[in-house]
Amino acid sequence: MRRILTLTALLATTATPALAQTYPQPGRPYGAYPGGVPAAIADQHRYENDRLRAQSQSNADQARQQQIETQLRLRGIEAAREPAAAYALPPRPLYSPEQERALRQSAAERRQQTAQGMSQIDDWLARPQ
Repeated sequence: MRRILTLTALLATTATPALAQTYPQPGRPYGAYPGGVPAAIADQHRYENDRLRAQSQSNADQARQQQIETQLRLRGIEAAREPAAAYALPPRPLYSPEQERALRQSAAERRQQTAQGMSQIDDWLARPQ
């Protein structure tokens, strides 16, 4: 007798979840929705459109970000390249000794003027504050 009660109790506890499952009742699925079925369907469409619009914006932002990263990587690769071999200048034509001396003197004067201009800038930058 005790075994029969135990088995009955065991079957009742295992069968309860199966009996508790209910299926949707046929009829109006949006009966409690304000505005009824058309308003519910319109809201579903609106929510889906908003979701798709947000997803599209997110995809566009990601594409823009990847384009910027691609440009930065390309610039980095181009900057890392070894510079092209500089073309050797053709040899300077030979001048007479007087012309050579005049060229050397003018180059020395240009260097002095440049150094003087640079020293003025350095002096101005090093001035007491």
